[in-house]
Amino acid sequence: MVTAEEIERVPLFDVLDQAQREQLALAAADVSLVAGEYAAPEGSERALFAVLEGRIEPVKSVDGIERVVGVRHPGDIFGEVPIALGTVFPVGFRAAEPSRVMRLEAPDYHAIASLVPDVAKQVGQLAAHRMSGLRGLQGLAADPPPPRAVVIGHRWDTSCGELRRFLDRNQVTFSWLTPDMPAAEDRWGGPVPAEGDLPAIRVIGGKTVIRPRLRRVAELLDLGTEAEVSEYDTVIVGAGPAGLAAAVYGASEGLRTIVVEREAPGGQAGTSSRIENYLGFPSGVSGDELASRALQQARRLGAEILVTRSITRIDAETRQVHLDGGDVLRARTIILACGVAWRQLQIEGFDRLAGKGISYGAARSEAPNTHGLDIHIVGAGNSAGQAALYFSTHARTVTILCRGDRLEKSMARYLIDQLATRPNIRTMFGVELAAVHGDGSLETIELRDGAADAPVLVESGGLFIFIGADAETGWLPSEIAVDPRGFVLTGSDMREAGRWSLERDPYLLETSVPGIFACGDVRLGPVKRVASAVGEGSMAIAFVHQFLRQRRDSDAPVVLPAR
Repeated sequence: MVTAEEIERVPLFDVLDQAQREQLALAAADVSLVAGEYAAPEGSERALFAVLEGRIEPVKSVDGIERVVGVRHPGDIFGEVPIALGTVFPVGFRAAEPSRVMRLEAPDYHAIASLVPDVAKQVGQLAAHRMSGLRGLQGLAADPPPPRAVVIGHRWDTSCGELRRFLDRNQVTFSWLTPDMPAAEDRWGGPVPAEGDLPAIRVIGGKTVIRPRLRRVAELLDLGTEAEVSEYDTVIVGAGPAGLAAAVYGASEGLRTIVVEREAPGGQAGTSSRIENYLGFPSGVSGDELASRALQQARRLGAEILVTRSITRIDAETRQVHLDGGDVLRARTIILACGVAWRQLQIEGFDRLAGKGISYGAARSEAPNTHGLDIHIVGAGNSAGQAALYFSTHARTVTILCRGDRLEKSMARYLIDQLATRPNIRTMFGVELAAVHGDGSLETIELRDGAADAPVLVESGGLFIFIGADAETGWLPSEIAVDPRGFVLTGSDMREAGRWSLERDPYLLETSVPGIFACGDVRLGPVKRVASAVGEGSMAIAFVHQFLRQRRDSDAPVVLPAR
């Protein structure tokens, strides 16, 4: 417990009398930290802290790497900027050694500040000092860290587009050059690679690689492609919202946790330019921002994240996970959070122009490429509406192509109302995409209207597809039951299908193989929402604990269902 004498040793509070210090001691939390533990992670809610013992370092996360930007010693305070401005913590505060701090919640601080205005005055002055100057927050904003890599390649080169999206979704800052830029040679730092060697990437302070594979890029940037150990409490397949939620809860609850992702974190949600109905984000949040925060949280709590690794097969009996390259992970439990894949359009010219003006989904990083263009969106669900709203701030016009006669059948009312307020967004009803055309990139699209005799040719600067998604579970072992469309059966659905062999009831998210769970979009269920995926990911960890506890109690072998 914090004492009045300890509070007196904090210069900010030396203006308080004994009674006020004793009142403050009753309200303050006494927090002991081990080295590396956070008193307040970046983005946490406002509070005022004072260092009582040890040393605290403010750190700023950049590209997933934490940069120390100062130090606090006994008697110093931190949290004055969030308290003064009513914001979250712009940097995190981490113990550099075993430390002890007092934490004062905002209402308790304001109660003291109202009694002793000099306290509020000093906090305000200190907040202004922290924000100004080269070493303050303004200095951090004015002097952003240099990019970790430079990419050179053509705008409509599919490989270059994949490389840029991979870096974006893995939170790697980079500069992108096109070979025809006037200063391309100077910014690249030497002769521009030959046409046949594009795209190329140069890691700052490291190597240059031409036509790189994403695995090689991940290795160059130390993103994590190899498991640290061979055995885990839980192996999570997929790093979408469900997988990252499972990683956060699993790691935070002491489970040895690893996530295996074949591309980059974020899943299908990572291609969403705006999610406006996710709890806790009143102004909305982009899919990649949500994934970025979850990824930082999972790593901070100790989860391993492997990217660019594919799972070739799962041994249902031994729960061994076989990775590409021959690596094998032994898992006490497995969580399938591998999501779904965008449904592909089988239309003339589509395969040739995919990635050259045609995209599935709409990541936020795609918006600058639409500046001043007339773009089209195929689909009439919430994802299509959110993309239309976001792109309307960049594109000259946004046209939603809808096969039906109204949006209300598939889009939320709040989105329809917002679309109506944007003068550069329009919706065409009763139309279908017939063909796409272009030489090096998308130039025109053909639209078929049921009332017209022939397709109409329309110029288009970008085409974004939102026509739903399918489960890709053909790689799963036959012991794991799926429905005719490939979605994994769990709980009562799986038991009703006659695929459960134990006497106990299956857990809600348990598959037909005990100890293997499924959550998120890959699971058969009526709700396909980011919030639902996050909830199921956290629930899966609760069932993992129950399963492991039951196994310890019974020490019974796993009984597999009949194939």
